[in-house]
Amino acid sequence: MSELYGADQIQILEGLEAVRKRPGMYIGSTSEKGLHHLVYEIVDNAVDEALAGFCDTIKVMINNDNSITVIDNGRGIPIGINHKAGISAVEVVFTKLHAGGKFGGGGYKVSGGLHGVGAAVVNALSEYLEVDISVEGKRYVQVYQRGKVTDPLKEVGETLEQGTKVTFKPDKEIFEVTEFDYKILKLKLRETAFLTKGLKIILIDDREEKQEVEFCYEGGIKEYVEYLNQHKDTVYNEIIYCEGQRDKVYVEVAMQHNNSYVEGVYTFVNNITTPEGGTHLSGFRNALTKTFNEYARKQKILKENEQNLSGDDIREGLTAIISIKLEDPQFEGQTKQKLGNTEARAAVDGVVSEQLLYFLEQNPNIAKIICEKSILAQRARDAARKARDLTRRKSALDGMSLPGKLTDCSDKDPENCEIYIVEGDSAGGSAKSARSRATQAILPLRGKILNVEKARLDKILSNEEIRAMITAFGAGVSDDFDISKLRYHKIIIMTDADVDGSHISTLLLTFFYRFMPELIKEGYIYLAQPPLYKLEKNKIVKYLYSDKELEDTLNEWGRDSNYKIQRYKGLGEMNADQLWDTTMDPEKRILLRVTIDEEESSEVDITFTTLMGDKVEPRRKFIEDNAKYAKNLDI
Repeated sequence: MSELYGADQIQILEGLEAVRKRPGMYIGSTSEKGLHHLVYEIVDNAVDEALAGFCDTIKVMINNDNSITVIDNGRGIPIGINHKAGISAVEVVFTKLHAGGKFGGGGYKVSGGLHGVGAAVVNALSEYLEVDISVEGKRYVQVYQRGKVTDPLKEVGETLEQGTKVTFKPDKEIFEVTEFDYKILKLKLRETAFLTKGLKIILIDDREEKQEVEFCYEGGIKEYVEYLNQHKDTVYNEIIYCEGQRDKVYVEVAMQHNNSYVEGVYTFVNNITTPEGGTHLSGFRNALTKTFNEYARKQKILKENEQNLSGDDIREGLTAIISIKLEDPQFEGQTKQKLGNTEARAAVDGVVSEQLLYFLEQNPNIAKIICEKSILAQRARDAARKARDLTRRKSALDGMSLPGKLTDCSDKDPENCEIYIVEGDSAGGSAKSARSRATQAILPLRGKILNVEKARLDKILSNEEIRAMITAFGAGVSDDFDISKLRYHKIIIMTDADVDGSHISTLLLTFFYRFMPELIKEGYIYLAQPPLYKLEKNKIVKYLYSDKELEDTLNEWGRDSNYKIQRYKGLGEMNADQLWDTTMDPEKRILLRVTIDEEESSEVDITFTTLMGDKVEPRRKFIEDNAKYAKNLDI
């Protein structure tokens, strides 16, 4: 096959233009997320070599100067002259957009880097890039600066190795931050290793802390499901695995149920995550619902007069990975959020229907456990539906639209309105006195809300504090949630700066993540940042938000001079003026917006399960490992 991958297989669709002027069009943003995307683009090219069967090891290094080196032992980028361009194929790959072995030139059958802009964009957005290619016993090197060639491709010696080494340093003129985060790269590379059975990926951080990790999973996505379920109680020990090919679409699915009430299904196409799903997810869901209902009817687990199980019932507590590979994936834009190929739906449906039915027939005990769990979920879902209907009916009949404990704002435009979720009546009283009546609503909560990680929706809807929030927000909950009806575009969690306050915040975030995830995705959830200390000297008052800030200020003011220091144990200790000045005044306050990177949704799920689930040991270890990051922990 290697003779098909030569210089003339590098196809050029159009020239490089405007990447430096509008980088966001190509990598999403120039923030931390866009910075790390550069690494993924180069790694994806190496993974394409692995998918084609020519590479089994990829090494990623964060160098001392914060440059990145990616090394693979694939075939090496072709070094011959590309006759359409009149330059070396290497130069084509790194200087021309939409150029690569992925456009029907015979280089790759499947590829994650669909648009072929990866290497050229990374080059354009780097201070410098050096490519070092080992092929047919010789080494070749070429260097670029900000996308432009500084030296022609030259032979630099002989070698017994084979593959490509790319070193690049992101351009500080382009990126808001240029320091790579080892943890972010580690999560992404672990996922890549799970999805590419047997591929070894090594990550080395050569900066001060000197960290190294190696990933290799011979079990592929079966091990991925085990990893995702590691802190959950599974309801059976087997991993259900389906694999096959239909209409040139290779399908791999692994799944297992746990005793939680949440669905965790993650989809990938050519190793690219598709957070919005698409046709492959539709095919999977259809196969799952159809097959379990057919089996349950045939085995008389479902009686004739009983309604079919819904997909939601069957997927309660399901962890699944859907990974497909196909030659010409059709995504929505370069961000590859959603798959559109119709043949993918039929392929996944066919492979899963056939092999899942065979598994159920061969494992009747497991089949019965899943069916009975689904029937319980169906009953609970019916109870939750009745509870929601009753709430809506009450609202319509007696005019009860807002909870009595809510102090609402007078403005009715959601874009102008914000609601503070406040811990306790004391803090609630201060907040009501401090607020701007036009735009700030206050909803005090009594005590800690229910931990929704351990409850079904019917039980959750019977919790008074949760019902008050649902009613106040006005957008419904779970399947009935409609963000267009949301009454406030800022939902601000304001709790004490202590352990109890952090726990209440985490309980609220868990509820929002599990039952109103759109609030977080759309950026409507915030954490207030009340001060820890009030420092006063010679009638000068300064509010301080961390122990470090206190230490720095005391050093600046001089520790031997006269000053008064007050440590706030809770929001209730502040009078209304202080609360307004420090925490609620839009001109002065500090708010942290809660965000989720959808590409890391499986890791977010693990974090919530670890923190809020039943198992104590994983939670203790997580807290020990992450205590030093407590102020910067990404949810």
